[in-house]
Amino acid sequence: MTRDVQITFDCADPAALSAFWAEALGYELQKPPGDFTSWDEALEALGVPPENRNDASAVVDPAGSGPRLFFQRVPEGKQAKNRVHLDVRAAPGLEGEDRMKALEAEAERLVAHGATRVQRFEPAPPMQSGHIVMTDPEGNEFCLD
Repeated sequence: MTRDVQITFDCADPAALSAFWAEALGYELQKPPGDFTSWDEALEALGVPPENRNDASAVVDPAGSGPRLFFQRVPEGKQAKNRVHLDVRAAPGLEGEDRMKALEAEAERLVAHGATRVQRFEPAPPMQSGHIVMTDPEGNEFCLD
């Protein structure tokens, strides 16, 4: 039996971090429930006080094939290196210099949206194709692969 997968991020600012990951992955913010035209309208109707309206956010793959990413506000900041991280497959099918050029272009694009570049790993055939380690705006590690 298969299961749907949701990836959850603990964070300080769910709205901002979900907007970053929507941009990074080509995802979109999850639409509000029912006939509501905005999340503010839905949360108002549900009686959620204004100070709690950024407690959670989610992004979804518009094609419906990727996992949902859920962002929940927590009081504590990031403490240590992630034991699990996302690999953003930004250069599928490319090799060598073409692959690294594509990864560099994506790194530049994501830095403009708040990511931080950490380290570039050069290709080391036959097992390693090269990748770039990045962090999102709240310091969560991910790789451009």
